[in-house]
Amino acid sequence: MFDPLGFIEHKRDGGHHTDTEIRAFVNAVMTEEMRGYQLSAWLMAVCFQGLDDGEMAALTDALGRSGDVIEYPREMKITDKHSTGGVGDKTTLILVPLVASLGVKISKLSGPGLGFTGGTVDKLESIPGMKMHLTAQEFYKQIDKIGCAISGHSLQLAPAEGKFYTMRDVTGTVPSLPLITTSILSKKLAGGANGYVFDVKCGGGALMENYEQASALAEKLVEISKKLGKNAVSVITDMEQPLGEWVGNAAEVLEAVEVLSGCGPDDVRELCCALGAEMLIMGKAAKSREEAHAMCKNALNCGLALKKFAELVGEQGGDASVCYEPLKVLKFAEKVYEIKSDREGILARLSARPIGEGLRALGGGRLKQGDEIDHGVSVQICAKIGSRVNRGDVIMRVIYNKETQLEAALPYLLQSWETADKADKRRLILGFVQ
Repeated sequence: MFDPLGFIEHKRDGGHHTDTEIRAFVNAVMTEEMRGYQLSAWLMAVCFQGLDDGEMAALTDALGRSGDVIEYPREMKITDKHSTGGVGDKTTLILVPLVASLGVKISKLSGPGLGFTGGTVDKLESIPGMKMHLTAQEFYKQIDKIGCAISGHSLQLAPAEGKFYTMRDVTGTVPSLPLITTSILSKKLAGGANGYVFDVKCGGGALMENYEQASALAEKLVEISKKLGKNAVSVITDMEQPLGEWVGNAAEVLEAVEVLSGCGPDDVRELCCALGAEMLIMGKAAKSREEAHAMCKNALNCGLALKKFAELVGEQGGDASVCYEPLKVLKFAEKVYEIKSDREGILARLSARPIGEGLRALGGGRLKQGDEIDHGVSVQICAKIGSRVNRGDVIMRVIYNKETQLEAALPYLLQSWETADKADKRRLILGFVQ
């Protein structure tokens, strides 16, 4: 019989868990022999004591195999991409159809919002009818049919990780390198891909707030992936300021459609082409970054990627006309509040984290487990770091429904930016780990 208290105390005191103990632990979580409050205690113990590589590999394997594991023929060369979470990060919505439109099959298991960062599942659920929890059979069939699928946690695919993921969100245990690593990789294992491209965010709006932390996670993701027999590359990218123009669920779907239509913010396009290039190389569809980058840019500009997104949305029960008439399909909040500059200068700081916290206060994220998401609220970013700002210029627009939520959000948003006499534009791509 599994001993939850002894397991917690062993890690609390700096002990090492064996592979057998970890498998028993995950099974106890699934059978509820280990209660939620006990799981939260163990998660906190890991935040302080950590996990070594052997424990991480064992936990990743146990979580990933807690349900069905999709297996593809080797010749299919399935790839997967994962972002460690950011504010305004809608790249998955763009990358999945982009890469699939160029002949590389991609399986993507995603989660809801975690902490102050947005989640792919929440964003796609802004689309009416969109089914975001596919069974293993549905997931496999869709990838075989159209080359891509995006699914959230289900009772079949990595269900134990779904329990861990939800608990971390409400217990202050999100920013733990071992827990982040095992969370990401367990979903990758369940999805059955042969290789992974990781977008490791770095900055105040990321789980890893500085380059040293981001580099450590990037290296650990690649290291544990290879330990589990998978190809992997990490791209370290900036998340000091929000990515793109919009932060919010429906609004980020709108921006994704714009980018897939050959338009949209330059930083979103740059990141999607950089990550897409790595996936094309891993999937043997291109021989160099230069060739792969050009392929991605062309697929966005010519409408090929948008057509694949419409196909993906339709296959998963969503209203595919969102790709061509997004403003008619997506529902947005109706009230607008503008934050304007009372000074002149260069925008020197635009902190992603308080903007993410502000969106959560508006109802666009979860303050506690079980909270409903308001998909229609958003924050529009009207200036980026390095931009000249004049008195009266709009820095950001808040799209909201309730005055009480606006009042809760404004303290975060108002302290998220400042001007100075000079400021350099930020570099988006910071490094690679292979």
